[in-house]
Amino acid sequence: MHDPIISAERQVWRDGSLSDGTRQIPEETALALTYNGGTYAVMMGSPQDLRDFAVGFSLSEGVVESPEEIETLDIIELDDGIELRMWLAPEKAALISERRRHIAGPTGCGICGIDSIAEAVRPAAIVPKGRSFSPREIMTAMAAVAPLQAINLRTRAVHAAAFWTPARGIVALREDVGRHNALDKLAGGLAQARVPTSEGMVLLTSRVSVEMVQKTATIGAPLMVAVSAPTALAVRMADAAGITLAAIARADGFEVFTHAGRIATRADAREAIHVA
Repeated sequence: MHDPIISAERQVWRDGSLSDGTRQIPEETALALTYNGGTYAVMMGSPQDLRDFAVGFSLSEGVVESPEEIETLDIIELDDGIELRMWLAPEKAALISERRRHIAGPTGCGICGIDSIAEAVRPAAIVPKGRSFSPREIMTAMAAVAPLQAINLRTRAVHAAAFWTPARGIVALREDVGRHNALDKLAGGLAQARVPTSEGMVLLTSRVSVEMVQKTATIGAPLMVAVSAPTALAVRMADAAGITLAAIARADGFEVFTHAGRIATRADAREAIHVA
């Protein structure tokens, strides 16, 4: 399997002088997702946690409703990329042939190659109420992400998506050069492990676009927290899906854009800050 980190030769110009050396950088690979012998999408991504990516992508795209609907999944290394070769039941394959897109998705792409505006802004799944969270829990969860980003600690160049619960802390974390891919990998890992997602929150090291909300809704998490700001469409989508969207999460706090009722009152927040 491809190494997700490469050591690259480089020259550094700083403080008026030139020096030689190496830097660790993340690998980026073409990932072809195929169903029953036909290519559905080609995405650029990091070559690790690929089974999770294939399952999570299939769930996010609505190709399958559960990992069990993928009868076989093989990871095939090719000269110029990796094929994630999946076989579905004949009735599922017939549906795929009707909507196959033959898309090429760059690293930052979440909905490349779709056929219509309606498909791009399709309603997200409605998320159950789930549990509530305190401000301190949210800040504790976000603080736990960076130390566990093994690839980013070495390269400073990849995104992460994680899932946190009060009982277990970080349950799963996935990294990728593409933020959408990282979230798909997380979705696949959680689905295969049958993690009850109504008890936790999705954590993102990126901005929140509408596709990230749609993918979080598919996961079923009641709360998503991101380090960067959301788009206006992402806020509207999160509101419609019943997701609590918190963003611009920093060491000193965060901002809540939708369904603030899942987060403690201001009095509770002041108490949490004093206790911390």
